[in-house]
Amino acid sequence: METSNSNSARASTSWTLPNILTWIRIAAIPLVVVAFYLHSQWADPAAGLIFAAAGITDSLDGYLARRLGQTSRLGAFLDPVADKLIVATALVLLVSRDHRTVVVLTAAVIIGREIAISALREWMAEVGQHRKVAVSLLGKYKTVFQLIGLALMLYRHSVLAFPTYAVGLALTVLAAALTLVSMVSYLRAAWPDLKEP
Repeated sequence: METSNSNSARASTSWTLPNILTWIRIAAIPLVVVAFYLHSQWADPAAGLIFAAAGITDSLDGYLARRLGQTSRLGAFLDPVADKLIVATALVLLVSRDHRTVVVLTAAVIIGREIAISALREWMAEVGQHRKVAVSLLGKYKTVFQLIGLALMLYRHSVLAFPTYAVGLALTVLAAALTLVSMVSYLRAAWPDLKEP
C-alpha cells in the first residue's frame, strides 16, 4: 500500500504544470528543426515563432513551480537541459545557413560557455558548494537577450522596415558577451574551491 502511494506521489510530482511546460519546450526542438528546413515562405517565421513560444515556457515553468509550490528534482534537472538543448539547436541551425565569422564565433562562445558552466556546476554540487554558482541576475539578462535574439534570427524575414535578422544577431552577440562576463563571475566565485589541493 505504501509503495503504491509513493509511486503515485512520484508520478504526480513528475507531471506538474511546470514540468509539462518544460517537456513542451523539449518537444518544440524537432518542430523548430522541421520548420527551419521546410521549403516554404512561412518556414522561417514558423521556426522563429515556435522558438519564441518555447522561450516563453522557459520563463513560465520556473515561476509557476515556485508560485504553485511544485518544485521537484525532475524539474530542476529538466529545465536547464531543455534550455541548453533548444539554444544549441537554434545556434547550429543558424550557423548552417550563415557562415559569417560573427555568427560562428557567437555560437561557439555560447555553446562552449554552457558546457563549461554545466561542468562547473556539477563539480561544485559534488563538493557541496552549488550555491556559489547559482544562476545570477546577469545570467537571467543573458538568457532574455539570447532567447529574443535567436527567435528574431530564426524568424529572419523583415517586418515592415524592422530588420529582424540584424537586430536578432546584435542581441545574440550581446548575449554572448554577457555569457563571457557571467562565466568569469561564476569562475571567480568557484576559484577558492577549484584551487584547493
